[in-house]
Amino acid sequence: MQTTFEIRTNGAGLYEFTRDVIRWVQEQRQNNGLLTLFVQHTSCSLLIQENADPEVQTDMQAFFERLVPDTNHPSMSYLTHTYEGPDDMPAHIKAALTPVSLSIPVMNGALALGTWQGIYLFEHRTRPHSRRVVAHLSP
Repeated sequence: MQTTFEIRTNGAGLYEFTRDVIRWVQEQRQNNGLLTLFVQHTSCSLLIQENADPEVQTDMQAFFERLVPDTNHPSMSYLTHTYEGPDDMPAHIKAALTPVSLSIPVMNGALALGTWQGIYLFEHRTRPHSRRVVAHLSP
C-alpha cells in the first residue's frame, strides 16, 4: 500500500503532517505493519519531533540556521555551489544531517508514536516549495 503526500511550504521551517498520515493509515485497515516515509527532495528532510509546544519547532529552526547559515555568511565562503541562491547549498547540508526517511510501527491499526510526537517535513529552503513524501505501508 502506497501513497504520496504533497506538502506545500512557505519557506524554511517545520511543517507537521501527522494527521494526514494517521488518516491514510486508518483508511488502509491494516492492523499491524511498518510505515515508511521518504521525502523525494534533496533540500528538505523528515523529523519526528515534539508537537505540543510550538517553541520546539522555532528553536529547531533557529539552531539549524545557526549551525549552517546561508552562503552569504562569512563562515560559509568556502562553498562553491551558490548559483541556486544563498540558501540552496546550506539546505543540502541540513538535509544530509537530518533523516530523509522514517520508519514508524503500526500497532492495532494506529501509528506507534509517543504522546507528544508528530511527523514533520523540515523545509530548509527560504522560498515556498511543494514537497512530495512517499508513504509505504508493509504488513
